[in-house]
Amino acid sequence: MLEAIEKLLILQDRDQHILRVKGELARIDPERQSLTQLAAAAQAGLDAVKLKLKQIESERKKLELDAEAKQQQIIRYSNQQLQTKKNEEYRALAHEIEMCKEVIRKLEDQQIELMEQTEAAQKQAVIAAQAATEAKKVLDGRMADLNGREQNLRRELAELEVNRQKFLLNVEDGARSRYERLLKNKGATAVVGIEHGVCGGCHMQLPMQVVVSCRAQQEIVTCANCGRILYFTPEMDLVVAD
Repeated sequence: MLEAIEKLLILQDRDQHILRVKGELARIDPERQSLTQLAAAAQAGLDAVKLKLKQIESERKKLELDAEAKQQQIIRYSNQQLQTKKNEEYRALAHEIEMCKEVIRKLEDQQIELMEQTEAAQKQAVIAAQAATEAKKVLDGRMADLNGREQNLRRELAELEVNRQKFLLNVEDGARSRYERLLKNKGATAVVGIEHGVCGGCHMQLPMQVVVSCRAQQEIVTCANCGRILYFTPEMDLVVAD
């Protein structure tokens, strides 16, 4: 194998490693956001249940005040009954008292319904609190893991890039510039092997002359279709399919 190809393959291995590390780094922030959203959703669920409990309690207190107001009306009407001497006024006040009692009964029924709602909401609150606590625990644990992993990856990436830069200086100018262009356009598959007469990059059939030239290892050979640099090893099957 040409020395230039050997150097490019080593460089390409470094670049593939760098891309893998960058890919892992790129996935960290979305994972952070996902974890944060899950924890926020769990907390929002708990907040919603707490708000519901407050609303129920507020409505219950209002019903109590309304019932108390009706009780006060009953007392006033009863006192007026004691003072009146007219049967018609007495019966009218009795009717008003009965109407107040009917309202109170309805208010008490509503209070019972609210008590049942409170009991159900309290059970929901316990479940929601457990979910929020667990989500926060997972968030804190995973965030610590992600932060540590990010630091390690960034350190690894910095070392890889320094190492790459040093190694890049060992590659001849012509091969280096050609490789860098391919790296920009094709990604970290700029140098590919030949198997069964097919380019390992674009998977197009190669002319026999290209295969033979590559096998001769006298110069850098490229794929006429995709422009990638080609190489072979004795283990590869270089037979061009009919």
